[in-house]
Amino acid sequence: MGYAMQQEHDPIVFQRDGVSLTRSQVDAFGEEIDALRQQVMADRGESDARYIRRVVRFQKGCEVAGRGLLFLGFLPPAWLAGTGLLALSKILENMEIGHNVMHGQWDWLGDPNLDSAHYDWDNTCPAEQWKHSHNYMHHTYTNVVGKDRDVGYGIMRMSEHQSWNPAYLFQPIYNWVLALLFEWGVAFHDLEIERVIRGDKSRAQFRKEQKLIFKKVRRQVLKDYVLFPLLAGPFFLFVLSGNFTANILRNLWSYLIIFCGHFTERAEMFTEEEVEGESRGQWYLRQLLGSSNLEGGRLFHILSGNLSHQIEHHLFPDMPSNRYQQVAPKVREIAERYGLHYNSGSLRRQFGSVMRRIHRLALPSRRGAAVVN
Repeated sequence: MGYAMQQEHDPIVFQRDGVSLTRSQVDAFGEEIDALRQQVMADRGESDARYIRRVVRFQKGCEVAGRGLLFLGFLPPAWLAGTGLLALSKILENMEIGHNVMHGQWDWLGDPNLDSAHYDWDNTCPAEQWKHSHNYMHHTYTNVVGKDRDVGYGIMRMSEHQSWNPAYLFQPIYNWVLALLFEWGVAFHDLEIERVIRGDKSRAQFRKEQKLIFKKVRRQVLKDYVLFPLLAGPFFLFVLSGNFTANILRNLWSYLIIFCGHFTERAEMFTEEEVEGESRGQWYLRQLLGSSNLEGGRLFHILSGNLSHQIEHHLFPDMPSNRYQQVAPKVREIAERYGLHYNSGSLRRQFGSVMRRIHRLALPSRRGAAVVN
């Protein structure tokens, strides 16, 4: 009788990997995560401001130096150095600056150059659409199959909950096409072409979003592949090839960090039924279990946009990214006290895990997934 009453008043609301948590335990977990967030957010100050402004100055210096050296690209060392510096600039701008600024991490500074409402990054995806597909859809419905379109980006099978069809047999190949053209995949991601085909999204809305994308694409293409190459005069091709290579390097790096943060074998996926009516604590659990961290030094973390701390980023998307390394050990300690897996490993190990997942899910699930024609 007593046990039955305890179950009724404090039922088990979470069960995964042999871990069972009652409602009160999940609520307590959420309260500890909330308290950690509040502690850090209340502590933001001048040191954080100096950090992001130093990163911005360094990024802009790399861009100026890189573009300048490419004007001397007929000299192989100048071309290599210019391309490398420009790629570094683009990586920093996209990862540590643009992505994090558009999450509102630096709005508290009151700096118009770091304000999420006005910032637009060096990428083919318009900021407005990125904030919808990423900040809202992905961060609200993280790893919920059918709600989070970042699960497979509409073209890949990354969960057993996704029905299999023969096109997925080729995903180990077109995975690398996506990696090379990652900024373009990001740009067209929010169009939701499959929903237009099904009739779930109006063609008028599609055309409106398409117009915004093409406007941004034109600006990016003109800048990197027309304007700066033309300014180089007879060295047009050296600048053109350097800009193209820098964009490819940025795409590959972005793909590597993002896929390792979301699609390792231990990154868990969820169904819509599982998250129906979830509490704040359950939402935190989903962010923890659906993310993967990468281990490395300070420079590696900065170059990744601190998305090497993907778990902390999903728990605290509006927290200044330079604080993730500080809170990561505390998040791990809380997770381990509740018996929860904290998914962290080297870049090599996590990327190997991602590749295994991509290749495994290219085939029908052993338990017999449905085949969609």
